[in-house]
Amino acid sequence: MWELVNNSTLDQNSAYKYIMMCDFFAETCVVAKDDEEKLVGFITAFIPPTKPDVVFVWQIGVDPSQRGKGLASQMLNELVQRQGAKDIRYVEATVTPSNKASQSLFRRLARDHDTNCEVLDCFSEELFPGDNHEEELAFRIGPLR
Repeated sequence: MWELVNNSTLDQNSAYKYIMMCDFFAETCVVAKDDEEKLVGFITAFIPPTKPDVVFVWQIGVDPSQRGKGLASQMLNELVQRQGAKDIRYVEATVTPSNKASQSLFRRLARDHDTNCEVLDCFSEELFPGDNHEEELAFRIGPLR
């Protein structure tokens, strides 16, 4: 995961973060491998302690060789259909205004599940250190099922 992120435009986190997420939150993380068992996609997500009916998607990564093939949508649908997600009614995530691919992905999830996609202001760019991080918009998809 860490290598896939470091070879992309995603926000970079430590290798420890990815190990921890997959260990502590295995029920809400997804990995996709190709026929040679190479990691080609992932979702890191968790259920916030104060929102037991929400899964918050922290990061989605797809190898360049797999982009445009619907892998991110497949992984999201797998996530919300898992037995461990039976109480999940909403998917939440934050997305920058320039990340049109992620915006489309979450809108498509809402459309595929015939539900709402609410977009709200979330984290202003002033909250991020340095000068190169856009604001983050909150996407809330649901209710599911």
